[in-house]
Order: sequence, then C-alpha cells, then structure tokens
Amino acid sequence: MSSPSKRREMDLMKLMMSDYKVEMINDGMQEFYVDFHGPKESLYQGGVWKIRVELPGAYPYKSPSIGFVNKIYHPNVDEMSGSVCLDVINQTWSPMFDLINVFEVFLPQLLLYPNPSDPLNGEAAALMMRDRPAYEQKVKEYCEKYAKPDDAGASPEENSSDEELSEDEYGSSDEDVVPGNPDP
Repeated sequence: MSSPSKRREMDLMKLMMSDYKVEMINDGMQEFYVDFHGPKESLYQGGVWKIRVELPGAYPYKSPSIGFVNKIYHPNVDEMSGSVCLDVINQTWSPMFDLINVFEVFLPQLLLYPNPSDPLNGEAAALMMRDRPAYEQKVKEYCEKYAKPDDAGASPEENSSDEELSEDEYGSSDEDVVPGNPDP
C-alpha cells in the first residue's frame, strides 16, 4: 500500500472518530460527505451544512476538493455549485494539513472572515460591502431556509421519497398475498 493511500485512510479515520458525521459516497475512500456546523458566535451559528469532500489520488500532496451541498450565502462560496474559494485549500495546501484542519480551522475561518474582494458570489460580496445589515439578514435567512440540522441529513439527490414510494408500491402488492382478515 502506498504512502498517500495510508495517509488518506488515517486522515479519514481521524475525521470519523471525531465529532463529525461522515457519510461515504461509494466504496472507495475518495468521496464522502461531512456534516459541518456553523462556527459559534458567527452569522452561521446554528446552521448545519453537508460538505462534499473529494480526495485526489495524490492526497495529501494535493488538496481536497470541498463544496457545500446545501445552499449558503457567502461571498467566497459559489451559490449554485457550492464550490469554496479558499486560498489555503486551493493554493497553499501542504501535506502537513489534514482533514480535521479543513473542518476545525479552514472552513470556520472562511465563515468568520469572508473576503468580499475575492468573491465567487458577487452579489453577496457587493451586498456585504454596500449594506452590511442587509447582508447579515440574508445570511440568517439562508441559514434558516437551507441549513437546518435536518437539511444536512437529507440526501442531496432527494431520492429518499422516491425510494419510499416504490417500497410502498411493492408493499401494497404483497398485501394480497399476506393472510389477513377474510372479506365478509
């Protein structure tokens, strides 16, 4: 087993053993979701986001790809794709960092100290610079609407209701076979 794959396993296990809820996307250890809570004493406090993490084959020598699955209003997060503009992750990544750093340092710092001069969401950046109270209100509205704790737990593809429906349909066909009270 090569060194990068051992490191990937070790970092992922550390993350799983911490207080973060980690959900694997497939059988490999390269794609997974992590539930991330907004930092205390920030506009994002109380919000919970599902973060999609993709580890490149060269991890830890190459930075992970990080994106918000549920919407967040922030100058440095693309509103449509959820992509994060983070210099530390995208440009100054070092193998000394690990996944715990991403969730305990990098993402909280991003939410606590937005940089409107390097935006991925131009509207949020402009509003933040032009009308701070209106920006803060919109952040809170997004938290309330898209980042409730139960939103992060929902499947991003919203497939669960379809699966439940098909199970119900299947169950109804079984009712004819299962013995029950005879008709009068």
